[in-house]
Amino acid sequence: MRGFSSLSSSRASPVVLRNLSKESSSLEKSNKQNPSKPKFQHKQTYNKYNNNTVAPSRGNSSSSSSSRNSRVSLSDSSVSANKQVKPIDHHYISQILARKDWFLLLRHELKAQRINLVPQFVVSVLQNQENPLHPLRFYIWVSNIEPLLAKNQSVKGVLANALFRKGPVVLSVELLRDIRTSGFRVNEDLLCVLIGSWGRLGLAKYCADIFGQISFLGISPSTRLYNAVIDALVKSNSIDLAYLKFQQMPVDNCKPDRFTYNILIHGVCKAGVVDEALRLVKQMEGLGYSPNVYTYTILIDGFCNAKRVDEAFKILDIMKKRNVSPNEATVRSLVHGLFRCLAPQKAFELLVRFIEKEPRMWKLASDTLLCSLSNNSMAREAAMILRKTGERGFVPDTSTFNITMTCLIKGLDINEICGILDNFIERGVKPGFTIYLALIEALYKVGRGTEGDCYLNHMVKDGLVSNISSYNMLIDCFCKASMTDRATETFNEMRHRGVAPNLVTFNTLISGYCKNGEVHKARELLEMLLEYGFKPDIFTFSSIIDGLCRAYWIEDALNCFTEMVKWGVPPNAITYNILIRSLCVIGDVARSLRFLRKMQADGISPDIYSFNSLIQSFCRMNKIEKAKKLLDSMLALGLSPDNYSFGAIIKALSESGRLDEAKEMFLSMEANGCIPDSYVCNLILETLVQHSSFEEARDIVKRSDAEMECKVLKGYSLSDLALCTAPVFLLELSWYSTVMGNIHHLA
Repeated sequence: MRGFSSLSSSRASPVVLRNLSKESSSLEKSNKQNPSKPKFQHKQTYNKYNNNTVAPSRGNSSSSSSSRNSRVSLSDSSVSANKQVKPIDHHYISQILARKDWFLLLRHELKAQRINLVPQFVVSVLQNQENPLHPLRFYIWVSNIEPLLAKNQSVKGVLANALFRKGPVVLSVELLRDIRTSGFRVNEDLLCVLIGSWGRLGLAKYCADIFGQISFLGISPSTRLYNAVIDALVKSNSIDLAYLKFQQMPVDNCKPDRFTYNILIHGVCKAGVVDEALRLVKQMEGLGYSPNVYTYTILIDGFCNAKRVDEAFKILDIMKKRNVSPNEATVRSLVHGLFRCLAPQKAFELLVRFIEKEPRMWKLASDTLLCSLSNNSMAREAAMILRKTGERGFVPDTSTFNITMTCLIKGLDINEICGILDNFIERGVKPGFTIYLALIEALYKVGRGTEGDCYLNHMVKDGLVSNISSYNMLIDCFCKASMTDRATETFNEMRHRGVAPNLVTFNTLISGYCKNGEVHKARELLEMLLEYGFKPDIFTFSSIIDGLCRAYWIEDALNCFTEMVKWGVPPNAITYNILIRSLCVIGDVARSLRFLRKMQADGISPDIYSFNSLIQSFCRMNKIEKAKKLLDSMLALGLSPDNYSFGAIIKALSESGRLDEAKEMFLSMEANGCIPDSYVCNLILETLVQHSSFEEARDIVKRSDAEMECKVLKGYSLSDLALCTAPVFLLELSWYSTVMGNIHHLA
């Protein structure tokens, strides 16, 4: 990187410029004539650490560039009052930037008014380049043609993101030669952006090395450059190197400013050294720089990360005394920090106490607090904050409101939810589609169809049911509520409005009909699916097979299974499990076992559901040894049996009087990764109590979770237990209270 020599600039021939113009014209005509069928495919070879780029051949815009165009929304101003700028052809600009004489060709395009130097245009070009060298070249050119435009924060931000996502782009000899050949140079703005991208990519040492050689680029050290390097080193988690650069600043006559200190304070807080952060704050104040809201926000976050909550609140008191108003970031750091380091309920209580004392904080804190409560499934608390927010005249943003309502729907009474939603709708809040749908589904589930329809009308009036996705979700909602007639009406209405159904629509309806026992309607819909030109997939066949099995048309289901293979749709584990379960239900365990073997022979791994149906069937038939062999097979395949697997065998062993084996099976559950649930605990306790093994029953209860509901065998009273157990047993109050509660429950 030392001793860069100046190089003479190359020139593009007039022929190249004429050819470029002709190709541009033909490209525009081609795009107008056939925009949906791009013919040009290009490839680029790019080495991240070198400036070796193979330029693509010239031609029409590729489909990949078209897809990139669609990501950017532009509202470019026209070059003149009467001339509108044409859509940006990013691929064409990429071709220019890939050439060695890119700087001359860009100048030619500018003169031909095919490049418009406004922020929207520049941002769009920077965003839509695959090779990270191209946005760098374009920015260098813009910075020399329109220096003020290059200083635009949006432009620099987009360049930084491009270099981070596609980079790294390093200052290789080839790149520097290319820049000098163009007649341009690396300036301070560009170097700051490059250093920032290296920091985000973790290239700490490279940042420090380049900064040590900036004199060869004709750039002198400045406080701004030092800040960029220190920030990059902090982001790379190289706090020691950051301190080293901080200490070098006086040597280069660069004075640290508030930004320098804030960057370092952020670094040490992130590293968990909050006391060092406080020392830096004092040092900063000694130089005449007062901490600002950003400084205090960093300290609050640092104290929360260090679980020093009281000191975080003290920082807020200091802010109040010094007349520094907290912003949304400050409150966000406090809320997230408390929920990180404290139990959710404790964090909630502290925050509510704090906000109640500072009424102006409600607006700043409500959204973040609601999100945190929702993420912790604290529906009751979220409802309280939502009400208080509404009482103070604040309305949460749409995203926060939707997240909160989702939490409330899962955890609150339906009447309370409807009341809260109605209140906010009156205030002008527009709930999202998913909120309406979840509430409608909940209302239909409890048989309150009229109220559900009322919210459905709201949803339609708000224009939320308009595309295939929303119709599919609405149809699925009706199917889940066993309202297949309404699902069919919605399907017909959708087609009447010109919204064409897709395969998901048909699969949703077919599944709904099959689960509702309307197999004949599912068959009719299958015919319609074929008429629309769709091919049935695994979901279609699995739904139909399930419907036929539910109707006990097992032979038809097996024929459908054979048919799906002919259609080129291989069955999956779900399809096999449906048949295995259904054959077990009708008592054809032998054929069910054959399907399990066929499943493995076809290369499909069985899951616990594949085995559980057979284990339960063998246990019902009192063929316990076969059930145990299947359990061993599960373990050999690396599957973890669940409570259904163990429970069936434990029950069968208990009913057969094989108490020791039942106990052994129960005790082996945890070793095999299965925590006994209340049902399995009840099974073994019932057996032990029947055999008067009260000591062993007590041991099991002591080992079980304190909140596990263990029901003692009905018919045994507490006095029976007292007579059969030692006095010390009755002194075990936890066991005593558990038994009392269960006897009372069974009374």
